[in-house]
Amino acid sequence: MKKIDCSGMACPKPVIMTKKELESMESGELEVIVDNDAARENVSKLVKSMGLSYQVFEKEKLFHIIIKKEESSCECEIEQISSRPVILIGSDKFGVGDDKLGTVLMKSYLYALTEAEVKPTTILFVNSGVKLVIEGSDVLESVKTLESMGVEIYACGTCLDFYNIKDKLSVGSITNMYTIVEKMNSASNTIKL
Repeated sequence: MKKIDCSGMACPKPVIMTKKELESMESGELEVIVDNDAARENVSKLVKSMGLSYQVFEKEKLFHIIIKKEESSCECEIEQISSRPVILIGSDKFGVGDDKLGTVLMKSYLYALTEAEVKPTTILFVNSGVKLVIEGSDVLESVKTLESMGVEIYACGTCLDFYNIKDKLSVGSITNMYTIVEKMNSASNTIKL
């Protein structure tokens, strides 16, 4: 069994190292060691997206992810380029200028998006944009509606940690920069707000 120790590494490094190691293997088992919940979740999501089986156990405050790759394993790496956009929201305000107006515009935009005929595949919330997906947000209902309509909602884990609001996340999943890059690269169009 191959082993890579990613303890002490910030995301997305554990995900990138795991992906490279799995791509270099034809078959066998790989043990990935991480020391935090975000890395455990993100490596698990990667493995699941590749169609591989895995188990996670905790030992001495470390997470051990045992991944099994068989020769016939389907690596679902070839992503279809979607004709629907990915939206990157990097602020809790829409546009530059008056903050009150920016707040009103963001609320209107996300509500209008719930009514639009074509929905994005994914909305990525980064920097102060993560404040829109936490409890008490004025746009929370619109974002929850979009998620219920099949739109993937992702909030940057590093950003949630920076603002110390990770425990207040109320919609979507925590993600890392590697996944953000993958989602943007798999879209034919990315809209940045």
